[in-house]
Amino acid sequence: MSENLKKLTGKNPKDFEPVAYSLINTPDSGLFKELVEKDDYLYDFIKQNVSDRLEKVCNKDNYTNLIQLLKYYSPSYEDFIVNTLSKYADEDLTDTMLDLLENGTISEKTYCAKYFSVIKDTLALEFLKKYALSEDSFLSSNCITALAKFGDKELYNNALTKLKSDDEFEQLEGAKFLVSYGDKSCINELIQAAKYSSFGEHIAAEIPYLIPLNEIIKRPDGLFILNLIINGLGEVSSLAQVFDYELYEIFDSLINGNVTSQIGVILLNAIDKFETLTENDEYMFDEGKETKQEIQAIKELLSGLDTENLSKIAQEELTPNSLFIYTALEFTNNPEKVRQLLFSDNQTIVLKAIEILKKLGDLTPQDKENALENISDENITNIILAI
Repeated sequence: MSENLKKLTGKNPKDFEPVAYSLINTPDSGLFKELVEKDDYLYDFIKQNVSDRLEKVCNKDNYTNLIQLLKYYSPSYEDFIVNTLSKYADEDLTDTMLDLLENGTISEKTYCAKYFSVIKDTLALEFLKKYALSEDSFLSSNCITALAKFGDKELYNNALTKLKSDDEFEQLEGAKFLVSYGDKSCINELIQAAKYSSFGEHIAAEIPYLIPLNEIIKRPDGLFILNLIINGLGEVSSLAQVFDYELYEIFDSLINGNVTSQIGVILLNAIDKFETLTENDEYMFDEGKETKQEIQAIKELLSGLDTENLSKIAQEELTPNSLFIYTALEFTNNPEKVRQLLFSDNQTIVLKAIEILKKLGDLTPQDKENALENISDENITNIILAI
C-alpha cells in the first residue's frame, strides 16, 4: 500500500484531506486505481469514509475530472461518482456519458449505466438493453436497474418468459434479471421457478435480494426457498451471504416458534450444513473473521436442538407430494416410512427411497422387487439393480 493510500484511508484529517484534494483535482487516476484494487482488503466503513472525503472535494469546477476515474470500476465508490456527476449534469456531460456507454470499457459502461438510472436520457435505452444481458454482473445489473427507472418492460417480459424455459441456464438468467429489475410483483413466479428448476438453489440464492428472506418464508412455499438456500451455502452462495440473508435471526425465530414438520426438516438440514461448514477447512479457509464468527454462532445456536424430536416431527414430510421429501429422507431413521415410498408414481422418489434403505442398512430383496414394479425408466432400473 502506497503512502498516499495509507493517508487517504487513515484517520488523520491533516493526512487524508490533502490526498483527497489531490486525487480529485489532479486527478490522480493512479491512486484511484490502487484504491479500487484494495477493495477486498478494506473494511466497508473505511471505503465509505474515503467516498465521503472524495465527494466533499468535488464541486462545479472539478467534477468533470471524475470522468478519468471511470476506467476503474468499484461498487464502493460508484454512488459518490454518479451522485456527483448527476448533480452537475448538463448536455455536454450527458453526451460524453452516452459515448462512453456505447464505446467505453466495461468499467466505464458500468458507471454510465448507473448515471442513466438518474439522468433518464432516452438515447441511452438502446445501449442499456444491449448491455443488460452482459456477462459482467455489475454492468448487467446497472443496466437493468436503469431500464426499471425508465419503466421499460421489454426485457422484463422476456425474463418472465425465460423462467418457464426448459433451459435451466435461461431460467437462472431470467431470475437474475428480474431481481435486478426490482419489481416485487414477480416474487411468486420466482418462487415457482426455484421449486421446479434443476438450478433451484441458484435461483433461491437470488430471491432475497428482491424481498428479504424473513418475508419470503411467510409466503406459500417460502420455507422451501430457505431450504434451498441452506443446501447451496458454500457451493452456490458464499458464506458471507449469511449476513445478507440474516440466517441467524431467521433460525432463532423458527426455533422459538411453532416447529412444524417443514421447519423440522429445515432445522435438521441446517444443523447438518453448519456442522459440515465448520468441520471442513475448505469452506472456511478464505473467509473473513466476521463471517467465521457468524457461521460458528449459527452452529452453536443450532447445536442445542433435540435432533431426535426434530426427526419425528419431520417424518410428516415423507410423502410424495411434499417439496421437502428429498431432504426429509436424508435425515430419517424410520425404514418403514421409507418403504411406503416404494409404491410412489414418482420414479425418482422410488430410487431415493431405495438409496436411503441401503444407507440405513435395511434394504431387502423384496424392497427391490416392490420398487422395480413401478419403474419404467431403464436408467433407474439399472441403478436399483446395481445397489
